[in-house]
This record gives sequence, structure tokens and C-alpha cells, in this order.
Amino acid sequence: MKKPISVLLLIILLLFVPACRDVGKGYELTDQNADDTSSDEFVSLSDEVSGYKKIHVYVALCDNRYQGIVPVPAGIGNGQDADSNLYWGCEYGVRTYFKKSDKWSLVKQIKNPKRHILERIILKNTTAQAYLVADAYDGQYIKDATIDMLKATSGDDQEYVEVEDMKLVFGGGADLVAYIGHNGLMDFSLDAAIQAKDDKKRQAVILACASSSYFKNYIIASGANPLLWTTQLMCPEAYTLEAALEGYLLGESDQSIYDRAAGAYSNLSFPIISTKNPWVSR
Repeated sequence: MKKPISVLLLIILLLFVPACRDVGKGYELTDQNADDTSSDEFVSLSDEVSGYKKIHVYVALCDNRYQGIVPVPAGIGNGQDADSNLYWGCEYGVRTYFKKSDKWSLVKQIKNPKRHILERIILKNTTAQAYLVADAYDGQYIKDATIDMLKATSGDDQEYVEVEDMKLVFGGGADLVAYIGHNGLMDFSLDAAIQAKDDKKRQAVILACASSSYFKNYIIASGANPLLWTTQLMCPEAYTLEAALEGYLLGESDQSIYDRAAGAYSNLSFPIISTKNPWVSR
């Protein structure tokens, strides 16, 4: 299906491409969320209801002021306004797109569930036994979103979430962890050790510009499988993620999931998406 608005936004973004620079800023890993329910320690899984696939999506809101990007139009680049943000409230942002999808149904929408997270949505897949939690991080705190996502891929930072009278563990308890947003590792480095906390092979999807080269070492250290990531510039809109998740929930191979994601993006010729070999291009 043609996406003229999406194409226009992508052209705008590519005209004002995020600055691909390594400024060498260190980032000390600190407990920014000391007052919320997540923890560096594993939570007890004894109360968790089994049999459900769990997906956790970390969205760093597009932010003209606080991120290393050349500004996009002000209405979609305010990282403190989730409702109008390119990666959340816009037509192909995660919240709007998934709420309209016939493949997912909204269970709950929560404002300010944790520090630096402006909104959380919880969705249930309409055909598979699966739940999805998506968090919209204030764009100023893209570092927190990046670290939280990487910790989750390693099995760390587990969090109980109440879903339809059930307890499910997300964060490091999720089966698939995804990131959407600007590639903050172009702007800062992480003084944070990422290390696998268990033997579980989580799936990682990182939709950001050139994510394979910047996130590679962290994902290897986490023990996760890089199911889908990118080698070039791209606009991380939600239909690419939805297509990948559909294949994942059907139990398809990595290559089939790649084909689905690439197909969803087929009318936009700029990004190259890779799976097993992060340097493969179409």
C-alpha cells in the first residue's frame, strides 16, 4: 500500500540526516529509576503466567533539541510531546499504527508509568498468544532508552507488568526486545557493561540508522540474536516492526522475517535491512 505521507517524512528526514558523529562522550550507568518496579536483580518468575510470547519495544521519541540530529519539522520533533511525535503519535508511529492495526488490540494505555517514560501501551495479538509492551521515552533521555533496551536483551532489568489480571515479566523477561528511534550511539558511548544474565536466546530488533555496526558488540555480549537491524539510513516506522513481529509470531525463519520486513518497506528504497549477515544488502 502506498504511504505518501511516510515517503514525504522519510525524504525530509534524509534531507536533514542525523549527524553521524562519534563525540566520545562517556555515559555512566546509574539507577535513574530507583523509585519504579524494575530492578537489576531477577524478579521471581513463580507467579508469572506461562504460555505467552512477550515483546518489549523501547521507543526514543524524536527530539530536535536533545538528540544529535539536524532538526525535523517542529511538530514531529518535540521529544517531550508523545502525541505528535514522529515515532509515537504520528500516523506511522508505534502507538497510532499498532492501535489501528487489525493484528493487535489495545489492552491498556498508561501515562508516565516510569521516570522518563511519557507513555506506555500494552497490546494483545489478535491471533497468537502474545502481548506487547511499548514505552515512549522522553527524547531527552535517549541514553536511558538505549541502555534499558540493551539490558533487556541480556536478560537484565526484568519487570512485572499486570496484563488482564495476569502477571507477565517484560524488560529482561521478554522474548523479543526492540528499539525504535535515532541511533544515539552515533552521539555518545556507553560506560556500561552488557553481559548475558542467563542462557535464554532473546531476539533483538533495532530499527535505527546503521544499527548493525553501532550495536553489534553490545548485542553479541548480551547473548541475544540480532533478528533485524540495519546497515544504512532509515526511517524506523511502525509498519516495518509489525511485519517482522508477524513473521516472528508465526515461527518463521530469520530470513522469512527479513523478507517480510523488507517487503513492508519495499516502496521506500533507502534502508537496507539485514539479518544473519549484518552486511548483506538487497
